[in-house]
Amino acid sequence: MNTANHPVGALLRQWRQRRRLSQLDLACEADISTRHLSFVETGRALPSREMLLHLAEQLEIPLRERNRLLTAAGYAPLYSQHGLDDPALAAARAAIDQLLKAHEPYPALTIDRQWNLLAANRSVAPFLAGLPAELLGPPLNVLRISLHPEGLAPRIVNLAQWRAYLLMRLQHDIDISGDPQLMALQQELLSYPAPLEPAEALPESVLMPLQFQTDQGVLSMISTTTVFGTPNDVTLAELALETFFPADEASAAYLRQLTQS
Repeated sequence: MNTANHPVGALLRQWRQRRRLSQLDLACEADISTRHLSFVETGRALPSREMLLHLAEQLEIPLRERNRLLTAAGYAPLYSQHGLDDPALAAARAAIDQLLKAHEPYPALTIDRQWNLLAANRSVAPFLAGLPAELLGPPLNVLRISLHPEGLAPRIVNLAQWRAYLLMRLQHDIDISGDPQLMALQQELLSYPAPLEPAEALPESVLMPLQFQTDQGVLSMISTTTVFGTPNDVTLAELALETFFPADEASAAYLRQLTQS
C-alpha cells in the first residue's frame, strides 16, 4: 500500500475490509460511534494519534503498517526498526542464538516476514548440501527452497501434504500483513509443478510431519513456531523461530548422528 496515494481513512478502510469487518463491527469493537468511524474513513475527520493506534490494535495491524498509517495521518512513526545486528537488538539476537544452539542436534532457523533465512543452527546445513547456488541466495527463502523442483521438494516424501501446509501458512501471512512481496512469492510457488497425489491430511497423526528421504530411510519431523511476545520493534515483530523435533526415535538417532559426522 502506497501511503502517498492513500489518505489514512482509505488505508483504515482497506484494513477493515481485509479483516472482513463492517463499520458497525469495528465501531463496536473499538467503542466508538459508527458515524465517527465513517467520517474517519471518508477523510471528513482526522483521527488523533491515540485513536489511530486504538483502531490499529482492534484490526491487529502489523507494526510496520501501523507506522505507515501514522505517517499517512501526518504523525511520526511510533515503532522502531533495527537490523538484527544492530546493538539495540543485541539482547534479542543473543536470545535467538541461544535458542538455536540449545535446539541442536535438531534443526532450528530464524526467518523474517518474507520467509527469508536470517540465522540457523548447524543442524540445518546438512539438509542444504548440494543444492543449486541460485536457491541458496542471498536471501535464502525457506519456502522457495522447500518447494522448488530443484530444491528440497524431490526429497520430501509427503510433498503434497507439506506443500498444502506451507501454502496455507503463507496465505495466512498474506491475510494478516497484506504484503505484496508475499503475494508475489505465493504466485511463484504456485507455478512450481504440483505433486500428482492429492494433498490429504494424514489420518494417523495429530500433527503434520515433514517426512524427508535420507540415505538411511525416511526422517520424520514435526515443527513449531516461536515469536517474540511483546515486541515494539518492526524487525522483532516480524521474526519467527522455526524449530523441528524428531517424530520418532529413529529420526532422533539420525539427527544426532548427522551433527556428529
